[in-house]
Amino acid sequence: MSVSAFIAYLKLEKNYSPHTIKAYERDIGEFSTFCEEHHDTSSITDVGYSLIRNWIVSLSDSGMSNRSINRKISSLQAYYKFLMKVGQIAVSPLVKHRALKTEKKVEVPFSEREMDTILSEIPFPDDFEGMRDKLIIELLYASGMRRAEMVNLKINDVDLNRGTLKVLGKRNKERILPLLPSSVELIKDYLARRSEVENGAGSIYLFLTENGLKIYETLVYRVINKYFSLVSPKVKKSPHILRHTFATHLLNRGADLNSVKELLGHSSLASTQVYTHNSIAELKKVHQKAHPRNKK
Repeated sequence: MSVSAFIAYLKLEKNYSPHTIKAYERDIGEFSTFCEEHHDTSSITDVGYSLIRNWIVSLSDSGMSNRSINRKISSLQAYYKFLMKVGQIAVSPLVKHRALKTEKKVEVPFSEREMDTILSEIPFPDDFEGMRDKLIIELLYASGMRRAEMVNLKINDVDLNRGTLKVLGKRNKERILPLLPSSVELIKDYLARRSEVENGAGSIYLFLTENGLKIYETLVYRVINKYFSLVSPKVKKSPHILRHTFATHLLNRGADLNSVKELLGHSSLASTQVYTHNSIAELKKVHQKAHPRNKK
């Protein structure tokens, strides 16, 4: 089965982001090259686990982290699962594979003060790009949407009268997100400037480049990194950290875990619970400060 069929499946049926699809294609291509160069086989559909294990050892010897190796093997697992789905193989060679152990990765969210500084004190340029960039930050923080979801937002997805936003998430799962009044006002201001962009009127997408083209994921990352570098010493500054910040701040202020799960578009609570460690830390502070048995 051609890898191109698998890539088409990820794009059309699974609705994965272009960034994720490229990673899958790259990982599978690297394993195929390994098989050709070291084991004289160009087909990765008939390999056994021993060959995959050799690749894992090779990646580890090259200095690659266990986390990165696990991601590459995850790409292979998805590919073999697809081959089973279409009936090309009966059993995945990775059926008994166990992921390599990794250290728990803790992502530090932005503070409420940092968010307030960005959105209330940092001066954005008074032009189309400045207004667009501020709205990108506002919506990521106010809604918790994924970067790929933002890139694919269409004008018709915005309902300013109802104050809602329609988002198409993973596996084509649609959800409706509430908009804050501040977000509604920024969207109105942005749309007024957007109408002045060359070729902008003909685009169905909400966010555009200055040339009237649909924005791309790297642009969103650059916007976040550029502005948060002005206010935050944190090493990692990315759209995902803003999503993490959204969830953490809601939980810290008493939001129900199930509600946050729905807003994030998670299929299970397990995915949402990774954001609760910060909430627990905040609760611990409150508990220790307020409990009569805690010694002052």
